[in-house]
Amino acid sequence: MKSILIHKVKIINEGNSFKGSVLIEGDKISKIFKDEVPANILKNAEIVDGEDKWLLPGVIDTHVHFREPGLTQKGDFESESRAAVAGGVTSIMDMPNTNPQTTSMKEIDNKIALAEKKCLTNFSFYLGATNENIEEVVNVDKTKVCGIKVFVGASTGNMRVDNPAILERIFKESPILVATHNEDEAMIQENLAKVKAELGDQPIPISYHEVIRNSDACYKSTSKVIDLAKKYGTKLHVLHLTTAKEMALFNKKPLAEKQITAETCVGYLWFDDRDYERLGAKIKCNPSIKKEKSRVNLLKAVEENIIDTIATDHAPHLLSDKEGDCLQAASGYPSIQHSLQMMLELAKKGNFSREQVVEKMCHNPAKLFNIEKRGFIRKGFFADLVLVEPNNPTKVTKESLQYKCGWSPMEGETLNYKICKTFVNGELVYDDGKFNTEKKGKLLVFNR
Repeated sequence: MKSILIHKVKIINEGNSFKGSVLIEGDKISKIFKDEVPANILKNAEIVDGEDKWLLPGVIDTHVHFREPGLTQKGDFESESRAAVAGGVTSIMDMPNTNPQTTSMKEIDNKIALAEKKCLTNFSFYLGATNENIEEVVNVDKTKVCGIKVFVGASTGNMRVDNPAILERIFKESPILVATHNEDEAMIQENLAKVKAELGDQPIPISYHEVIRNSDACYKSTSKVIDLAKKYGTKLHVLHLTTAKEMALFNKKPLAEKQITAETCVGYLWFDDRDYERLGAKIKCNPSIKKEKSRVNLLKAVEENIIDTIATDHAPHLLSDKEGDCLQAASGYPSIQHSLQMMLELAKKGNFSREQVVEKMCHNPAKLFNIEKRGFIRKGFFADLVLVEPNNPTKVTKESLQYKCGWSPMEGETLNYKICKTFVNGELVYDDGKFNTEKKGKLLVFNR
């Protein structure tokens, strides 16, 4: 059995940082050393020098759109998982608004078959809820599917569940976690009518996206799903929170005590409405990026443990999809390749600790979804690991991007943390710009 020793590295794990070494045997972590490593291991293992570097659990991104099947001109399992491992992400959970939509176990199995052949990361898939597939929701395979995705507000793919009786049944009868996209459609349409009346026949600037899909529309919809979850005791995970106002709906309890949990995405912590002038449709997404006040409050909510997980909502589009005014340009942008670096950068600025970055991006996703043996640097756990070099400023260039769409709103930014190596199931899949595409990730397993 092949053994790899990541030697003399700073390990950041479970709220602690310490100098040590980690031994990988096969696909698992077999030993963690805080003291000297025995001579026989040093002699027989392949040594990875960890001096002046950090070792983190691999990131579990619980919210991505890899675009396969049906939208592969934008991205696919191979291209987007390359970007993921280049950014230290070792497991992903993919959303259902593909073509065909992932609204049955048959389509889940089809996606699994595709990912097994192409995906460098570990993977799982949400089952999408609709007004018509309640039986699929109720009878979902709990060991295979990460969660039930409910579009309470409309977004890309037109999968909104707008039948009140069906929405109630989903919250009452779902046997696994329900994850929701929350924006009130009626309020969005009211806002849009006001904007059209103000501008007349003029094209609507991208900056108006935050006016149309505003904080009140998010708050009203999020309040609604929280009320439903409380009514039925549903395990609810509220996705991509964007507003200061919504933070009042959540609490600071430990994750294990929460029935209702909160996610935000790294883009909402990095960008605010002032960036529309510079980046335009490149940062147009649903829900919209809000004002600076909301960004500041979201950063505080991460530090205070109101926000439980950080994901990306990685959603690549061709640049041609981003052309036109606020109503024409597609919503969503690629982000997975730099999410960990961006979060470490925000920690460096004092917004929260690097240990909290690991908690929100690695530990909590594993705990929240009950993922088997992932998300931690522990003996017997899968060796999903990322080696990071701090204080190594690197500029994001178009040439460095792995996304199939070929662009990023982060182009031109300098990030001070370099992703050196990424291990998935004990295999070195990313090594300082080089990829090992021979080995593929595994289907995530859930202990429920």
